[in-house]
Amino acid sequence: MSSTPVDNSKRTWLIASTCAGAAGGLAVAVPFVSTFQPSERAKAAGAAVEVDISALKPGEKLTVEWRGKPVWIMKRTPEQLGSLAKTEAQLADPNSDRKTYPTPAYAKNQHRSIKPDVFVGVGICSHLGCSPSDKFQPGAQASLPDDWQGGFLCPCHGSTFDMAGRVFKNKPAPDNLEVPPHMYLSDNRLLIGEDKQA
Repeated sequence: MSSTPVDNSKRTWLIASTCAGAAGGLAVAVPFVSTFQPSERAKAAGAAVEVDISALKPGEKLTVEWRGKPVWIMKRTPEQLGSLAKTEAQLADPNSDRKTYPTPAYAKNQHRSIKPDVFVGVGICSHLGCSPSDKFQPGAQASLPDDWQGGFLCPCHGSTFDMAGRVFKNKPAPDNLEVPPHMYLSDNRLLIGEDKQA
């Protein structure tokens, strides 16, 4: 048997060019494949947010961001829950029937929530998009009625909301605060942005 002599310079050149081609192909493939994954911006725009509420005490409020909006999670006290019945006659939409910000079926109740003591709402006034301030202390205060039961005040134009985010009559805000889709993953873990109906 005769053997053909191997040209070592050609062999080295072939190996080097094959490696360079493979590296170049990989460099092109990695960014291409990564385009199939959602960007951080896309995740922020619509991804659901999981929240641990185990440390939330009655009367406390936690704010998280979902779709660029502040979402309030508030654990209401028995007194704050009791105030909801006292405000109904003064509200523009006590049953959350208006359709501008449709309320999920599981929150179409007096407390506008799945669990009566935990309120989940978007902290943006339905008038011009300002963020209302906490006015949880009941009683007469500046810019509030003498029989104030506690709730939220939009400092921009004076719209007031009760402890369930329902707007009072004759205020600039045309609608209640939005209740985002949400569900409980466990007793103390909330998922904002998704629910079993979605």
